Amino acid sequence: MKMDVLLGLQWGDEGKGKVVDVLAPQYEIVARFQGGPNAGHTLEFDGIKHVLHQIPSGIFRSQILNIIGNGVVLDPIVLKKEIDGLAKFKIDYKKNLVISKKATIIIPTHKLLDAAYEQSKGDKKIGSTLKGIGPTYQDKIGRSALRVGDILSADFNEKYTALVEKHKNTLSHFNHPIDALAEMEEQFFAAIEFFKTLNLIDSEYVVNDAFAENKKILAEGAQGSLLDIDFGSYPYVTSSSTMTAGACTGLGVSPSKIGEVFGIFKAYCTRVGSGPFPTELFDQTGEAMRKEGNEFGSTTGRPRRCGWLDLPALKYSIMINGVTQLFMMKADVLNIFEEIQVCTHYELPSGEKIDRLSFEISEQDVKPIYKTLKGWNCSLEGIDSYEKFPAELKEYVSYLEKELNVPINLVSVGPDRSQTILK
Repeated sequence: MKMDVLLGLQWGDEGKGKVVDVLAPQYEIVARFQGGPNAGHTLEFDGIKHVLHQIPSGIFRSQILNIIGNGVVLDPIVLKKEIDGLAKFKIDYKKNLVISKKATIIIPTHKLLDAAYEQSKGDKKIGSTLKGIGPTYQDKIGRSALRVGDILSADFNEKYTALVEKHKNTLSHFNHPIDALAEMEEQFFAAIEFFKTLNLIDSEYVVNDAFAENKKILAEGAQGSLLDIDFGSYPYVTSSSTMTAGACTGLGVSPSKIGEVFGIFKAYCTRVGSGPFPTELFDQTGEAMRKEGNEFGSTTGRPRRCGWLDLPALKYSIMINGVTQLFMMKADVLNIFEEIQVCTHYELPSGEKIDRLSFEISEQDVKPIYKTLKGWNCSLEGIDSYEKFPAELKEYVSYLEKELNVPINLVSVGPDRSQTILK
């Protein structure tokens, strides 16, 4: 048995949570392998909207074991609030949720550092969510971070104090206030006590034992491939590996155990925060797209930047992830357009045309070159099969499949679980 991987191919917010929820009945385990509470995975069913930040999106299926892997950075305060929010659904989280002892903990001063670093960048801000994620990964790489297993040790408070003192020295360098720290710590230590009651495990053994027992596993990514720390639009990226390779290091799985790679993309593009976005629309079309798609961050509420689909970027993500199946989300947002644009190439300032996401893209202003397709310009409400799609939507799907050389096997035409059409 192999592990399937589901990840975003753009700048995040592609709709991964919804697809995990739809696919989950086929699996016995759903595992998060990277990222932190900056991820907002939105699920909608039975008329209720749910937003998960750290808990895997299989949590609403009682038969599924949900694993938070070692590659994740966890905020205990956010996790407690998230679990409290699940109480009304009578979810047995002590049975269905397990957490790697090797996952890294976000402590209060990480959030203060995040704010201090971002403020110091002035007009070159990255667009951090200020959740403390970057500084936590920094400490992880710097070998000074606290991990989930540390909360069970007798000297946890001493380890915590040593790390806080180190952070205070850095914060004093930036003249950043720490007035709120005492209140933040009160919440943090209350959440740590709750944390101790959860099922904390050596998750790499659980995952690999599951292979031996022929159990089906789905690895769930956060953010998107174009925000990957190595291959994204650096430095406007997240702090972890958001691609297929990250599922191996974030869960303790051999590359030979990877099965299907499900790549999720929107029928258009969005981005939150700073960084290059060649197809971004600054006009009424972009505003209409934002309004129709309700493009506001599920974690931050920030308005998302909107633009047409970018094929060179999408091809790049497919290549580095080894995508085997594509899932297209939010096709219904394009219902309002008579014509749809798709970026096929970039024009560099020199006049050269390219169709690759080269290193220089993040350093230069590039002009997108578009192909125009006919829009379907009608509602997709009530459509429950691919055969019932308007001809123009089928043509859009066929065109993309030909260009990307990967089948599009799922098309989402609305936010609800039921509005997910398998081809």
